[in-house]
This record gives sequence, C-alpha cells and structure tokens, in this order.
Amino acid sequence: MTKNEFDLERLFRALADRTRLRLLNLLDDSEICVCYLVEALQMPQPKISRHLAYLRRAGVTAARRKGKWIYYRIVEPEDEHAARILREVRACLREDRQMARDRARLSKCCALLRDAPRPIPLTAGRKSLGRG
Repeated sequence: MTKNEFDLERLFRALADRTRLRLLNLLDDSEICVCYLVEALQMPQPKISRHLAYLRRAGVTAARRKGKWIYYRIVEPEDEHAARILREVRACLREDRQMARDRARLSKCCALLRDAPRPIPLTAGRKSLGRG
C-alpha cells in the first residue's frame, strides 16, 4: 500500500468494536475531553484512551491537547469511500437506542464534571468532519 492509499481494512477493524462505535457516537459533532467519555461510558481511562488511539490510527479521529486536557473529534478520511462508510455508520449510530442512552449519559456528565472543560460543539468555522 502506498502512503496515499487509505487502509480500509484498518477502518473496518476500527468499526468492528462496540466500544469504538460508542465513542464515535459520543463524539458525533463535538470535540470532547477524554474525561467526559470515561464518565459517560463508565470505563477506565486507559481503555478509553486505547480505543481512541485505535480510531486515530484508523484515520477517523484527531486529538489536540489544551493544558492537561486532551480533546478528540471525528475527522473525515480523505478517501471518499472511507468517508462515505463513516457517514453511514454515524447515521446508523444516531438511530440506535443504546447509543441514545450513551448520549443522554454524556449530557448528564457535562453537568456533573465541573472542573473539566466543557465539550466544544463544532461550528461552521470548524467543520466537524474536517480533515485531521
């Protein structure tokens, strides 16, 4: 595989894990601090971070550090086939009942975690599916 080719196999492996799907669901159209993802999914931080790193290597998330906080967001792969797959998966996640419960739990976490930075909605100026 050349450097410019997208690794579809890695993308499908990333999407084949329920925890990673739940993370994509929570990230949806926001940039979210890892602490909220940990709280919403009730999983240990190392496990969440490991899955987020897998999604980053698959080319569907990006991270940025702000002080001690790390924010993640979804990025659209440059490969049109991969981008279309990701859009369809995200659309399916929005209709899943378990995923809706996760989103509701995330909303509650945002109210409870006072010291953590709030999730940042991605605006038109910063496209939610912008490239890395």
